[in-house]
Amino acid sequence: MKPITKIASIVFGLVALLHLYRLLSHFQLSVFGYELPLWISVTGFIIASVFCWGLWQESKSIPIQKT
Repeated sequence: MKPITKIASIVFGLVALLHLYRLLSHFQLSVFGYELPLWISVTGFIIASVFCWGLWQESKSIPIQKT
């Protein structure tokens, strides 16, 4: 398994958890005075979860090449 792929999967997993936390706690987030709607976190959670799962599966299936 490639370590960078596993690390990227963990990072995406943390991002997904942060989006889920925002959804469950109704935490308000504003950027430059504009309040971001919660649907952005729904989209972010889905995308980050899919990337996390896909990279985790890929990290398990790639053998390390010894040179």
